[in-house]
Amino acid sequence: MFEPQVRPLATAASASWATAPWSDPHTALVGSAHLVDTTMLYAPRSGGVKRYLLAKRAWFAEHRPGVRHSLVVPGATTRNNGRGVLTVAAARLPFGDGYRCPASAKRWAEHLIALRPQVIEAGDPYAPGAGALEAGERLGVPVVGFVHSDPAALAALHLGSWAEPPVRRRWAQFYRRFDQVVAPSRHIADRLRDAGVPDVMVQSLGVDTDLFHPSRADPDGVRRELGLSADAKLLVFAGRPAREKNIDVLLDAVALLGSGYHLLLIGAGAGARPQANATFMDFQRDPREVARLLASCDAFVHANHQEPFGLVALEAMASGLPMVGVATGGIAELVDSQVGELAPRATPEDMAGAITALFERDLGLLSASARDHAESRYAWNATFEGLSRLYGDLAAAAIAPPALRVF
Repeated sequence: MFEPQVRPLATAASASWATAPWSDPHTALVGSAHLVDTTMLYAPRSGGVKRYLLAKRAWFAEHRPGVRHSLVVPGATTRNNGRGVLTVAAARLPFGDGYRCPASAKRWAEHLIALRPQVIEAGDPYAPGAGALEAGERLGVPVVGFVHSDPAALAALHLGSWAEPPVRRRWAQFYRRFDQVVAPSRHIADRLRDAGVPDVMVQSLGVDTDLFHPSRADPDGVRRELGLSADAKLLVFAGRPAREKNIDVLLDAVALLGSGYHLLLIGAGAGARPQANATFMDFQRDPREVARLLASCDAFVHANHQEPFGLVALEAMASGLPMVGVATGGIAELVDSQVGELAPRATPEDMAGAITALFERDLGLLSASARDHAESRYAWNATFEGLSRLYGDLAAAAIAPPALRVF
């Protein structure tokens, strides 16, 4: 687990975010602290960012009842559900799998300002992120930028290498404006530092180790549902049908491996060509069903060589699945030889070779090691304890008299 790189501040406000309700007698902001998260990366079928935010809400409710946590996210209408989630009306992105794109950062900022937060965390570099910066400046409160994506890498993938430098410059200029930038992996932190963003804190994400657990496995039942023989080697990937996920590489790899192997794609196969040894399953809304499916397979495969973190890979590891990934990007930081195999490149041949090497090893031993790896290093508690310390330090610095502030 990466230790957060947080500036030490020995103040009552700082300590209270980490241990108890916030109550600093030297300020007028006495009572419950208010943390607001905002992002456009939140949709009915969205993945890791939404799971992170929902896990954060549950954790703060249980462990920091004195900290009020609100979400501001896009929706069909502007509506406060009365339970800490404000949706702001935004148009749907064409072919965006349910994602919505807010048009006005200024209008978004007004919604944030009305909530009167003490700390804001922005989860994207788009209109909500820009609105968070404006709201923080007008309120005089700190704003954290949590970097969940790499738009420069995506620009190169979709438009060509010529598009990466200007997007990279804009990315760096944007994140240099935050009070603290947080990356989920060394891969993203290095990308930010190389682009010119200093003082990037690395804080890995986590996993619900009770929900994702080997005890949920139903291998015979899942194979019957898929029409497979009991001895089929069942590989799985779950995620969005996005180009950067390299679904075609996985399909080509399993085609090379032949009929003894079968690939289950959960939510990720939209638009892919039919294939005899692959099953395309719709997005699963029930996380318990995702947990059952993952635990029932033999191995998890992930071919994105520029993955910012790979939360679903952690969920698979917590479910007891050996791993096959690529030796670059965030996945390479989660997978080592004790839990699986890394392909040198994201090609069908290299992925097929890594999968073959995995099945030549003791899968039972790898499964136990994967579960232990997830449980001992990546429980959500460590993630949110680290972020709580960060929020407290930033809030304390914002309210301290100038002579007492530590930067």
